Amino acid sequence: MRYSFLFLLSLTLTLSAGRLSAQQSAADSIGAVLTLRQAVDIAIRNNLLVNQADIQAQSQRITMHQAWDNMLPNINGQVNQSISYGHALNPFNYTYVSQTTTGNYGISANLVLFQGLQLQNQVRAQSYLYEGLKYDLQAQKDYITLTVLLDYLQVLSSRDVLHVSMEQLTSDTTQLHRLEDLAAAGNLTTANGGMEALPNLRGQVAQDQITIATAMNNLESNKIQLFNLLNVPYKKDVELENSVTTTDLSAYPSASDSIYQTALTVVPTVKSTEIKQLAARRFLAAARGGYFPSLSIGAGINTNYYSLDLKETSVAGVQTGLNTGYYVQGSNASVLYDKTNYNSERVSWGDQFTANKSPNIGLTLNIPILNNLRVRNNVKQQKLNLRTAEINNTNARLVLQQNVEQSFQNMLLAFKQYKNYTDQSADFAESFRIANIKFTEGVVTSDVYIQFKQRADAAAINLAAARYIYIFRTKVLDYYQGRLAIP
Repeated sequence: MRYSFLFLLSLTLTLSAGRLSAQQSAADSIGAVLTLRQAVDIAIRNNLLVNQADIQAQSQRITMHQAWDNMLPNINGQVNQSISYGHALNPFNYTYVSQTTTGNYGISANLVLFQGLQLQNQVRAQSYLYEGLKYDLQAQKDYITLTVLLDYLQVLSSRDVLHVSMEQLTSDTTQLHRLEDLAAAGNLTTANGGMEALPNLRGQVAQDQITIATAMNNLESNKIQLFNLLNVPYKKDVELENSVTTTDLSAYPSASDSIYQTALTVVPTVKSTEIKQLAARRFLAAARGGYFPSLSIGAGINTNYYSLDLKETSVAGVQTGLNTGYYVQGSNASVLYDKTNYNSERVSWGDQFTANKSPNIGLTLNIPILNNLRVRNNVKQQKLNLRTAEINNTNARLVLQQNVEQSFQNMLLAFKQYKNYTDQSADFAESFRIANIKFTEGVVTSDVYIQFKQRADAAAINLAAARYIYIFRTKVLDYYQGRLAIP
């Protein structure tokens, strides 16, 4: 019991070490800069659901090949060699022997000529099922791709927000240093904002630092989330390449109806349900084939060997004048005859193998009459499976239509927010620029400066996030049209 436990523990540690080694290998392949394409490839390679879908597709491929192979003839060889011990009668010379050796050898072949087209329909059904599982595999890859894209864009958005926050801190720090210099020189007057301006700016700088700390934490959290999705150890110093264009974003050119019509022909989940419905129809046809008779042709050849098989051979020389025990009538002369002497010897294995060959060929017609109603119940079950496949196909189309409409509405909202934040950021940035000049010249107080500053900062941060939200929404719609490109 103890050794079994140690073996299982060792096996578990070995498998865990192998998995960690594979993850470490993937992590080592990440250089100083991680591109979006690299992230997608690593995630697809390491994702558990993708690997499971791939194994299911490969397993179904084997099943499909077996369906094809079922139409090939069955060819089997038979060899039976046995040695018997004990008191046995030799049927050739009626003597008793203590050991005999027998052997039977044969080869047979059988080919189904007709079986209600069950084999052909099984081939088509398994082929459809294989195609459906390949679409399932592609659907998993697409899902991982979109998820990686979302997490990747979140990291880029967090990084842009951090940059904006740092620029905000730089602007406030410049004003704070200016006021500190004025206060040190004794020139901080009411015209410069008064003595309350200095603690106001210090409080604003502290708020900027809090914002930066929060932005840095969000950036690292989003990077950790991305690496978790990639299923590799986190590398803090890795930078993400920004290959996504975030300027001059325009309205999406397609309408929701046209997107849905295109999605029906390219989205893997819908294609999978369509093909699985075709497979269910073929399975039903194969089940109905069980009602028909089956016709097969068979052929074979057999031979055998028996160690007691004897043959007689003549001995040279002829004995003549032997007394038969009969006499010639009217005399005492015996009736003589000639006799040839024979010896017995065993027939060799090779001679028996050749002489005992027995070829055969024949047709077999099997007519189903009553087989525990298996065929009827199988047909009923396949009808239910077909109904389930039809429902799944209908539901997949409905879900797709709803998802396309929802994604389109999300895109419209994201674009409106992007446009509004663009205008708002530009307007607030300009108002803050003016307020900054006035504050520097002592025209407005620090309270006014901070108010304009906070509005401009919030608008800039919202715009940085809105860009990537809109980009992701457009990528989702690109996916529904089969033109998702990874920059």
